[in-house]
Amino acid sequence: MGWIADLVAAACGYLLGSISFAVVVSRAMGLADPRSYGSKNPGATNVLRTGSKLAAGLTLAGDAAKGAVAVWLARRYGVPFGVGEFGVALTGFAAFVGHLYPVFFRFQGGKGVATFLGVVLALNPWLGLAACVVWLLIAVFFRYSSLASILAAALTPLFYAFAWGFDGLLVALVAMSVLLVIRHQRNIVNLMAGKERKIGEKANAAPGARH
Repeated sequence: MGWIADLVAAACGYLLGSISFAVVVSRAMGLADPRSYGSKNPGATNVLRTGSKLAAGLTLAGDAAKGAVAVWLARRYGVPFGVGEFGVALTGFAAFVGHLYPVFFRFQGGKGVATFLGVVLALNPWLGLAACVVWLLIAVFFRYSSLASILAAALTPLFYAFAWGFDGLLVALVAMSVLLVIRHQRNIVNLMAGKERKIGEKANAAPGARH
């Protein structure tokens, strides 16, 4: 009954992914709820608008780590109970979905970039490294975080298919990529209209932000 073990692992992955570090870190540090200002996206970029690089860094690390940890736990403790490689990939996907639609925070989640990278790095370190390199190159040369995220997500399944072929992991990668791009719809519109903010460009600060 391996599929039962896969579903249990995926459910645990979803719950882990539902921990919104942007909200948790902001509350712990006495900052405004990231869903109440700026882009209203509970992610590291929006948390940075408070002026706290520490809070943004902790948010980024936490969101990436929860994706990687979900995959690691599925591999480390799920395999003896019948969780296969598809189940591990499904768990990573579930953690990603948990970040987008967290049950603990009224399903108001982030765009999933850090969690996506964390999941991919844990599933396949070489693929994760390639995704990170794509993100960095686009971010450095074009200075659009959203564009870097969209292209990294879109190219990751292509890299995997070319290097490792077609399997259950590819299905999970495609699903995550599609969802990530969908979550960036507003950014895509802004990019096409020339209104997207570049990295480092000032935006509306959070309430109580330090200047």
